[in-house]
Amino acid sequence: MGKDLDRNDQRSLRWKNMIRVALGQSKMVSRPIAGTLHVIVYVGFILINIELLEIILDGLTGKHRLFAPYLGSIYSFLIAVFEVLAFLVLVAVFFFWTRRNVLKIKRFLKDEMKGWPKLDADIILYFEVVLMLLFLSMNATDSILQDLDPTNYIKAGSFPISQFIAPLFEGISIENLRILERSFWWIHISGIFIFMNYLYYSKHLHILLAFPNTFYANLNSKGKFKVDVNIKNEVQSMMDPSFLIPEGKNTVPDKFGASDVFDLNWVQLMNAYSCTECGRCTSVCPANITGKKLSPRKIMMDTRDRLEEVGENLNSNKGVFKLDQKQLLNDYVSPEELWACTSCNACVEACPIEIDPLSIIMDMRQYLVMEQSAAPAELNSMMGNIENNGAPWPFSNQDRLQWADE
Repeated sequence: MGKDLDRNDQRSLRWKNMIRVALGQSKMVSRPIAGTLHVIVYVGFILINIELLEIILDGLTGKHRLFAPYLGSIYSFLIAVFEVLAFLVLVAVFFFWTRRNVLKIKRFLKDEMKGWPKLDADIILYFEVVLMLLFLSMNATDSILQDLDPTNYIKAGSFPISQFIAPLFEGISIENLRILERSFWWIHISGIFIFMNYLYYSKHLHILLAFPNTFYANLNSKGKFKVDVNIKNEVQSMMDPSFLIPEGKNTVPDKFGASDVFDLNWVQLMNAYSCTECGRCTSVCPANITGKKLSPRKIMMDTRDRLEEVGENLNSNKGVFKLDQKQLLNDYVSPEELWACTSCNACVEACPIEIDPLSIIMDMRQYLVMEQSAAPAELNSMMGNIENNGAPWPFSNQDRLQWADE
């Protein structure tokens, strides 16, 4: 749905940016506590999925610890690392849950985080706890069966964490231990598949989108704003009568700026789906800090919500959008929010995956000014003075220096 935008320049720099920001988590650790905890969960998620590969292959082939005979002592080391990471993930998730629900950090208490966004964040944390506990419980019962049933369970692996869970299962018959071990296995696998499907309907979609989002991020300096060639040509022709608008460049666009998601480019739409709702952008926004209505996180969440609404409209009408008398501007984002923005780029700088709320704000402000003449009175006055007097002040060229007469 998004408008075309060329972001295929400087590809080597884009690869470096993606590796540094998305893979290397370079912007996450700017806040050491949350950043370090996130890195633990992130690394744990990646490495424990290597173990998941073996678990699935064991199920498909009917084998037990399929990789063990090929890796030797390295296998025990890897299983130990996986278990330690699983434990650290549990610790990190406990801190994350505490920060959201007990300490009640301010950025998690904003209006846009009430209802589903808060529940979604907690559901993800509960998912991670259950999956890690199932993984460790499976290893605990497996380690006991390796001693009691060597025919079906080969001796392999090192279990520095699950060994503390194993006493819970001592004294249980071999048959019941097998049932427990297989139950943990099946529930763990089922939980993984459920989570993989839930991923696309939650803020955790950023696990996948963080990579293209950072690859296609704006690489220009933060203070550089795009120039609308149509406006530039008009201004040049007004200031220089000899200037000729290039052939084919004098067409007036259908709309200046953006009032709905149809007017945004594809990177801005991807930004909306990539948002982790962490609130770092809002916590550094000077407008929000001083009590204004603007929240950059809400801008991204509103854009995504409107996209979802449009998507449902398209799906129910066989790919044709049926006018619903709604749009992103006013129905989701108010002009008051847009004009509160100082365009300082603090939100863009703070985002861990380089989302750009400011670009959406500026496009919508352009629509208000150029399509609806709905700028604040002070701004309209300034622009009128520039047009009539060549300066922001209400004095003609002849009168401009009269203040110096005395």
